[in-house]
Amino acid sequence: MDNDVTNKQTSEQRDRTLETQDTDQVTAINLQSQTASPSEKMSKDYVKPLIAELIGTFAFVFIGAGSIVTNTLTHGAIGLLGIALALGLSLAIVITIFAATSGGHINPAVTIGFLVTRRIAPLLGILYIVAQLVGATLAGLLLRAIYPQAVWQAAQLGTTNLGPGVSFGIGVLIEAVLTFFLLLAVFGTAVDPRAPKIGGFGIGLTVLVDVLVGGPLTGASMNPARTFGPALAGGFWQNDLVYWIGPIAGAVIAALIYEYAILRPRHASHKMA
Repeated sequence: MDNDVTNKQTSEQRDRTLETQDTDQVTAINLQSQTASPSEKMSKDYVKPLIAELIGTFAFVFIGAGSIVTNTLTHGAIGLLGIALALGLSLAIVITIFAATSGGHINPAVTIGFLVTRRIAPLLGILYIVAQLVGATLAGLLLRAIYPQAVWQAAQLGTTNLGPGVSFGIGVLIEAVLTFFLLLAVFGTAVDPRAPKIGGFGIGLTVLVDVLVGGPLTGASMNPARTFGPALAGGFWQNDLVYWIGPIAGAVIAALIYEYAILRPRHASHKMA
């Protein structure tokens, strides 16, 4: 009988010791998690997305603007279709690569569309735009270093320009319409939870067809960074406001329409049901 009592007391003591050890381990893990979380959160919420936007925009502008400079180098061998393919496919690939890290905006107009629909925090949105402009400028500088001066100057480093007979106002309208289609593609294929999981290829294809239509008219920028980077690197600034006003206007209109006329009514009906 005494042995049973002793064994029971020993077992209870051992259980209490194990519980204390488990509690101490959990407490240590929680303390470690709390200590590491601020830097990890900063890296996840800011550093990694900004690096993704910078590299992504760099790659897109380097390939897209580079195709225009190469077209000049080869005396038009690439052509409008080749340039459209370079821009559309490079954007599709870059968005697919970085969508999980930053959302794959690669475009200040897209980021502004997310800002007006409250899909990105204001500070992070501003930092995205800065990263995109820096990435595009670095791409322009690299293109300037790679190609002969006579070639990149003739091509204006791939900077977008208004075509013959296209006024400032018409240029803004064209860029707004083209970017409107682009943002519809962004929201319809990447934001909408009902969208098929096709990566960035729906968005890239939209850019491709937009370039085929608007390329000879405005260069079909649809992206302030796409124009800003090569223009800054090469010193070409004519009509640059067209490529800020038009894309931003088109992006804001498309984002608001899709968010509040297509997505929100659906969400509201689900809540009512």
